[in-house]
Amino acid sequence: QVQLVESGGGLVQPGGSLRLSCAASGIMFSIYTMGWYRQAPGKQRELVARISSGGGTNTGDSVKGRFSISRDNAKNTVYLQMNSLKPEDTAVYYCNADYRSLAPYWGQGTQVTVSS
Repeated sequence: QVQLVESGGGLVQPGGSLRLSCAASGIMFSIYTMGWYRQAPGKQRELVARISSGGGTNTGDSVKGRFSISRDNAKNTVYLQMNSLKPEDTAVYYCNADYRSLAPYWGQGTQVTVSS
């Protein structure tokens, strides 16, 4: 059974930082491209950042220079470091595991709220 379990969300003030974690089980983690997506109320889900099995990354334009993604294959965990948070970063953040033509896996999501 595949599980992606996100943690680390919460309420933070503008300008603050959070680190999200996603622990994966039931998959051969090291071969998967792992990603973080987010969805704000009334908006479509969008890519935040993605990291390939080889460690290559790409980041959404709205978070470039502020967010970074990393992975620890020994711990089957992917991280999203979020700095200089803005109110518009408020959303539910989802972890994603993707491998070639297989259907992707999704976590249940973790809420991030940026507000003073």
